[in-house]
Amino acid sequence: MNLFFRLIRIIIQALYRPKLHFLDRSIVSFRVWPFDLDINSHMTNSRYLSVMDLGRTDLLIRTGLGKLTWEKKWASVLGSATIRWRRSLKLFQKYDLHTHVVGWDNKWFYLDQKILSDGHVISHAIMKAIFVKKGGSIMASDLVAMLDDGKTSSTSPPIPEAILHWNKSEEAMRQEAHTFAADYFKKTKE
Repeated sequence: MNLFFRLIRIIIQALYRPKLHFLDRSIVSFRVWPFDLDINSHMTNSRYLSVMDLGRTDLLIRTGLGKLTWEKKWASVLGSATIRWRRSLKLFQKYDLHTHVVGWDNKWFYLDQKILSDGHVISHAIMKAIFVKKGGSIMASDLVAMLDDGKTSSTSPPIPEAILHWNKSEEAMRQEAHTFAADYFKKTKE
């Protein structure tokens, strides 16, 4: 609930800020408030991911993708994320959140999100998101073609090597979780 007012601010501002191409960078500014802090008096780890949701919201609205998905009753869903914290954010410290799409494959969009303050990268995250409709997912290249009205190629820019490695690691984790769950539920039924 404490991000509700920030969400309203992001939506209103995004409606009046310049439109973006889906490969442009969205930059949104925030400040650390008392309810963002943990017991160590810096912004709590979970708040970074919550604030990054707001950055993706700004990008969706300003690229026109938010309107398209709203009209078609589609939804964007975050599939996974990896984040690295480099520095702390303290009470009342101002920071900027940079969000941009780095590429896509048949199914997923890959987004890069960085929080910067005082000339430093505070945190860096890579997100994997998908768009879904009733009955399944929407191919990323199809969505890009709809959004851009076919003006540019729906072929993704080269996906960075780090993201390709992350995908392989994530697939191994998915398989391990599947095996664990199957074994666990098999034992509970015995």
